[in-house]
Amino acid sequence: MKVCVVGASGKLGRYMVRHALERGHEVVAVCRARSVTKLDAFRGRIAVVPGATNDREVIRRAVAGCDGVLVVLFPWGRRGYSTGTAQAVLDLARPGARLVFSCGWHITRDGRNVYPRSFAAQESLARWIGRLTRAVDIDDQIEACRRVFASDTRWTVVRGSDLEEGESEGLPLWSRHVGDAVLASNRTRRVDFALFMVAALENDALVHEAPAIVGCRTPSALAHAAAR
Repeated sequence: MKVCVVGASGKLGRYMVRHALERGHEVVAVCRARSVTKLDAFRGRIAVVPGATNDREVIRRAVAGCDGVLVVLFPWGRRGYSTGTAQAVLDLARPGARLVFSCGWHITRDGRNVYPRSFAAQESLARWIGRLTRAVDIDDQIEACRRVFASDTRWTVVRGSDLEEGESEGLPLWSRHVGDAVLASNRTRRVDFALFMVAALENDALVHEAPAIVGCRTPSALAHAAAR
């Protein structure tokens, strides 16, 4: 499979590149020109298209001929970066391509998530800091995901819990709604978030799903497995 990783130079993106290569995929990576050196560990094994991920011409070149596209939807700035990125991928990926987008638990598809008070407080603080610094726009990511949900492409939106570094624990578990008992631990290894993204490319059961994930070795995941 030929796979494009949009936002490849960040931690999550680099893990996705690594997992895709380990699965034998051909990889095209998109990242800002100033960040290309972060991909030096993969030199000679991937193609790199430098440029902003919301630049439609950059995305057009990067996704050409790709069977799957993995997209890091990070809400940089106040200029619709996530929305522009998502819309470019939706419009320009080939018909039938698998499109897998990353975001956080704050994204909801059907309004049935149940969030702890601490989570709501963290989101409010992030919104306030984002408005103050103009560095992050959570509403932009929400709009980007709304457009994905409305699309008739073969999309999946993977919603990550709180992330931590560490060795892989294996493929995370998932559920449709934040608040479900299996997700209570709210912790996933970043390397395993990336693993779930890459695995989703070949899992048709996840088409038109927005799985919220949690690490498979967390207490809530182990309790869920023991109860089955």
